[in-house]
Amino acid sequence: MTTVKQMRLVVQVDDYDAAVAFFRDTLGLTEEAAFSGGDDARVIILEAGRATLELANPAHHRYIDEVEVGRPVAPRFRLAFEVDDTEATTEAIKTAAAPVAPPTETPWRSLNARFDAPGDLHITLFQELD
Repeated sequence: MTTVKQMRLVVQVDDYDAAVAFFRDTLGLTEEAAFSGGDDARVIILEAGRATLELANPAHHRYIDEVEVGRPVAPRFRLAFEVDDTEATTEAIKTAAAPVAPPTETPWRSLNARFDAPGDLHITLFQELD
C-alpha cells in the first residue's frame, strides 16, 4: 500500500500578486518555495500546517453553510484554516478579504468565520473552542 506524505492543493489564480499578498502576507502562511519560468510563469508553495481532506456529501455541504452563514454560499471547494483566535484574525484580514459571515459558534464547538478571498477562493477561519 502507498503512504501519502503530503497533500498539496494547487490553485490557478488570475491575480497572482493579490493572492500571494493575502495568503502569505496577511493570513501568514509561510513560504516554503517559489519558482518562476518563461512567459512570466510563477508559483509559490505556502506551508499551512497539517493538511486534511474533508469529503462532504451535498446535504452536509448545505448544513455547514446553514450553520456558519445562514444560507447556501460556498462553491464546491472551500478552504478552511485553523487559527488561534478567529475574532482577531477576522479583524486582521477583513480589509483584504470580503467578509461573508462573522465569527459564529458552531454546534461542534468551534468559532468559524467565512470570507471570499483573493484568487476567487471561499475560506473558513476556525478556532477550536474545546
